[in-house]
Amino acid sequence: MSQVHVTDVILRDAHQSLIATRMRTEDMLPICAELDQIGYWSLEVWGGATFDACVRFLKEDPWARLRQLREALPNTPLQMLLRGQNLLGYRHYADDVVEAFVAKAAENGIDVFRVFDALNDLRNLETAIRAVKKVGRHAQGTICYTTSPVHTPDLYVQQAKDLVAMGCDSIAIKDMAGLLTPSATHELVTALKAAVDLPLFLHSHATSGLAPLCQLKAIEAGCDHIDTAISSFASGTSHPATETLVAALKDTPYDTGLDLEKLQHVADYFREVRKKYHQFESEFTREDVSVQINQVPGGMMSNLANQLKEQNALDRIREVFDEIPRVRRDLGYPPLVTPTSQIVGTQAVLNILTGERYKTITNEVKRYLQGGYGQPPADVDEVLRRQAIGNEPVLEGRPADQLGAEMSRLTAEIGDLAESPEDVLTFAMFPDIGRDFLQGCRDNTLEPEPLLPPQDAGKPVMEGAPTEFTIDVHGESYQVAITGVGGKSDGRRQIYLTLDGMPEEVVLQSQNSFVGGPSGRPQASEPGHVTTSMPGNIVDVLVAEGDEIQAGQAVLITEAMKMETEVQASVGGRVTAVYVQKGDRVTPGEVLLEITA
Repeated sequence: MSQVHVTDVILRDAHQSLIATRMRTEDMLPICAELDQIGYWSLEVWGGATFDACVRFLKEDPWARLRQLREALPNTPLQMLLRGQNLLGYRHYADDVVEAFVAKAAENGIDVFRVFDALNDLRNLETAIRAVKKVGRHAQGTICYTTSPVHTPDLYVQQAKDLVAMGCDSIAIKDMAGLLTPSATHELVTALKAAVDLPLFLHSHATSGLAPLCQLKAIEAGCDHIDTAISSFASGTSHPATETLVAALKDTPYDTGLDLEKLQHVADYFREVRKKYHQFESEFTREDVSVQINQVPGGMMSNLANQLKEQNALDRIREVFDEIPRVRRDLGYPPLVTPTSQIVGTQAVLNILTGERYKTITNEVKRYLQGGYGQPPADVDEVLRRQAIGNEPVLEGRPADQLGAEMSRLTAEIGDLAESPEDVLTFAMFPDIGRDFLQGCRDNTLEPEPLLPPQDAGKPVMEGAPTEFTIDVHGESYQVAITGVGGKSDGRRQIYLTLDGMPEEVVLQSQNSFVGGPSGRPQASEPGHVTTSMPGNIVDVLVAEGDEIQAGQAVLITEAMKMETEVQASVGGRVTAVYVQKGDRVTPGEVLLEITA
């Protein structure tokens, strides 16, 4: 056994796991010169949710970030996480989009592509891996680790052999939920090293607290490369600390050769940076061995917590955690990693909050059950499949084979808002927010979400980005930012209003005739009042005022947690009022449209 090599994930997965991917480029660049001198095998800097967060929240060009990091880190290979045929979005893209994206990512600075598929359907990796090899970069084939009756070491060994046959340069075990145990790690690594003559990487989150032990057992079994996070962004749902691994292996045959003093200085820098993002911290990113039961990855935990908090239902998160394994079983035991984690998690939330399992089924679950994401690892529940898609056929082949070339169409759709091929790809990943982002770039109107100042002693800690309103009272206008929501009982809701930068606690008493929030929409009280089960955004309005519709007909499409759901009419009749349009933010209980029987 030779030296163990280290990939640090501080510039991607560490802050994605702990502060909702909110670290800005301006906080990365000042330390890059020191990171570049550490001697890492690579730095993970791009992919995953970073692209989405840059465009959606930070109002940064993710391509510009990559170019800046490439310039600032000339001596260190840069690595990205790529979701196979999904790239960085939440649907499958045509092969020409995958090829174009990989080529531009390589041109802008990526050296190592870690390519995975949420279902471990290796057909969904073929095009991406071929594209990586075409541009002369390192193609790392990835196995998403999970546990179920069908996920066995023999299955993973066969997948590794298949990845070798595709031309991969290395193999990665991606333990996104922290499910590995030390003994399982030793067994799996031993089997893979015996079957495959390629460098082996271990990427294991520390959610359960077992990851440092798993790393050591992996190294003893022959694992060559380990992913870590600098200590100030380590542990919990992130990764084991870089310094801990370096210290543990020092003066052994596995010595990483990295300097602890240099690492400590980097850790000190990021410890100060982390304080800026306190509003995105969550109790659900701490170490929690219950992940061995519910299998919920850390990033998924924080997403679920935020979604439930918006509905004042955070107290039901344990019910959702209990429901997730049941939904996963119904869907054929998919590994819980983007996008399947969102697909399973959102459906579990709906099952709990609507009070009836699968009363509402997201469009993504329907697409999944129709084969739109690939082959599930095990058989799905056929009763659920019939409920979701009726007698529609199930796709048997590679999903992308159903797609024609897309780049020409995407280029035409975005038009002159795209000033480069990279802009077209930004639009391809996220059409709505991508278009808004590019328009904002042109108009010079982009503003990142605000960072809240540190809380004064004794003041409440407020989570989440503020929602801003203008409130008129007796002819005077007040700018108000709601930055936290507390408990609600007997119609009373406790919130914190930030006025002139000073947080103040307020209790609002709702009335029976309450008109909700700044939207002015009435509260649903009649069968013909159509509302939504979850807060989100309107993706499409399928009916217009005056239309005659049937009970059960889809009338709206909403998006929450990046998943789309059809909102159906509970009664038939004529649409007499429509209160929403595409892009509107909506919350449960509001009347979105009215139907008169």
